[in-house]
Amino acid sequence: MGIQVGKKAPAFRLPDAKGREVALADFAGRDVVVWFYPKDMTPGCTKEACAFRDLWPKLKRRAALVGISPDKPERHVAFIEAHDLPFPLLADPERKVLTAYGAYGEKMMYGKKVMGVIRSTVWIGPDGKVKKHWPLVRKAAEHPAEVLAALKDEA
Repeated sequence: MGIQVGKKAPAFRLPDAKGREVALADFAGRDVVVWFYPKDMTPGCTKEACAFRDLWPKLKRRAALVGISPDKPERHVAFIEAHDLPFPLLADPERKVLTAYGAYGEKMMYGKKVMGVIRSTVWIGPDGKVKKHWPLVRKAAEHPAEVLAALKDEA
């Protein structure tokens, strides 16, 4: 499956840290960046989340931002509070949305093939179509700046 630039992004509806349902349709009419990450409180995911947080004042002028991981809402609460994250984190413990977006599958980890979350990001336009896809983010701490640069280039 996966994502294709120019095609409609798969719809989703997932709970946020407080258990409120958030849907892709909630962002209709504006750009939204959805970033997929493996696990709250891990080093790479923390670096990526904090880099998005630090760029939030510039990012929020251009797009909504939503993080999705398989963590449960309660774990998101602790992650948000520990790092003062100003954007929603959504829970996908069944990995249905992760799979639909190509963010869950076989990957290499320490030289072995394993099933897991593939750190990736999708920029969805106001029309619900994919504008850009980063299918494999290797440098978590640097990636948010790359996303901001892409959003700026569009402006």
